[in-house]
Amino acid sequence: MARLSEFTRVGITAATISRMKENGLVLQLGRGLYQLPDAPLDANHSLAEASKLVPIGTICLVSALAFHDLTDTIPSRVWMAIGPKDRRPNTTHPPIQFVRFGDKVLRAGVEAHSIESVTVRVYNPAKTVVDMFRYRASAGRRYQRSPGLNLALEGLGAALRQRKATPSEIARFATDAGVWRVVQPYLQAMTANA
Repeated sequence: MARLSEFTRVGITAATISRMKENGLVLQLGRGLYQLPDAPLDANHSLAEASKLVPIGTICLVSALAFHDLTDTIPSRVWMAIGPKDRRPNTTHPPIQFVRFGDKVLRAGVEAHSIESVTVRVYNPAKTVVDMFRYRASAGRRYQRSPGLNLALEGLGAALRQRKATPSEIARFATDAGVWRVVQPYLQAMTANA
């Protein structure tokens, strides 16, 4: 998977890419994004596509929960975090739901994974669970298409059961994000009999 800008950087012109597309040597996945026709597809292909189209973004919320196998929910769009002043990219495929995180929260808990040879930035399980609690509300412009509290609880329970996050990691991220008072009772209830 490569962007047109990556091709031009190594000396391949847009006209050559156009001819390759006409001859079936490359497939156009989206505006300026190409892939070989016989390339194997990963289950997280849409995350790789979104990361190629928006290299400044980080996979978050429901998409990160699904990536870490902390939910059975299949997200209808790729959830991606960008900075408060970053330009919101205009993409149509794959469908991307952008959320804006403050600088401190945006940089915390980022992991780099390789999907189809594309480096994809994804929040770690503990950070993802805390972000689900941050975006649990259903009212207001900031919470448009909010995943809700049920997915936050499902992710918290799965992260603790599968040992993908420790209570202390979750507590640290919740304190840093300012939602410790919200997360604390749920975390205590789920770890009380552990």
